[in-house]
Amino acid sequence: MAAPFRSALFDLIATDLDGTLLRGDDTVSGRTRAALAAAADAGARHLVVTGRSAPGVRELLRALGGRGLAVCAQGAQLYDAAADRIVWSLTLDRDLAEQALGKIEAEVGQVDAAVDQNGADGLTLIEPGYVMSHPGLPSVRIGRREELWAAPISKVLLRHPRLADDELAATARAVVGDLATVTMSGPGTVELQPYGVTKATGLALAAERLGVTPERTIAFGDMPNDLPMFAWAGHGVAMANAHDELRAAADEVTLSNEEDGVGVVLEREFGVG
Repeated sequence: MAAPFRSALFDLIATDLDGTLLRGDDTVSGRTRAALAAAADAGARHLVVTGRSAPGVRELLRALGGRGLAVCAQGAQLYDAAADRIVWSLTLDRDLAEQALGKIEAEVGQVDAAVDQNGADGLTLIEPGYVMSHPGLPSVRIGRREELWAAPISKVLLRHPRLADDELAATARAVVGDLATVTMSGPGTVELQPYGVTKATGLALAAERLGVTPERTIAFGDMPNDLPMFAWAGHGVAMANAHDELRAAADEVTLSNEEDGVGVVLEREFGVG
């Protein structure tokens, strides 16, 4: 493991939400809020980079005082929190999504699926057997799978009644090919998104608009979907609770999301305390 990175101040702080910036109750600790404020006073920008779609972060960003850009839907959406609008997005072709889902089920049997519709007011539609990883997020339960494809979507979410997430994700990658990009973003959350789209592609687009380079970016995450973001950023910090694959790729490992891991690193880098 490399020694903690120390340099002049970073220009951009890119944070995942669930399992990283947020505690288990979907709040940000006072210590981490203070560290982010100190970084902002020093001229650094904070950019949320999340698997959640824009409607799933709207109220949270407002509570955090977010008025800038956020990368949502695993990089498929760039959301302007102040204007409450999607400024850029890519959708997952619904025919390709249906084909990919069929290929996966041919290998592992029936899965339960959900989709995030595109747009600032897009709905999350869930099949009868699908269980939301975040029960507090709004969703609409449908009766038939065909209803998933009623409107443009940013991604498909998959759960299997028996397979572990790593096994489901590996099988999906093996059979989906270039129909979609497969990611694992949290417990019980394997996703299909537009092919070639990752958190890194969304982060790069946002950073370009902000005039920030990869070398001046520090990124925080906890799951394999954060791997592309770590590869793009100058310094990647995994949480203590992170997936083993991300911990192995990180430049350093901080404390867990419940122990102010993001705040501790920012205090060090921005001379707080």
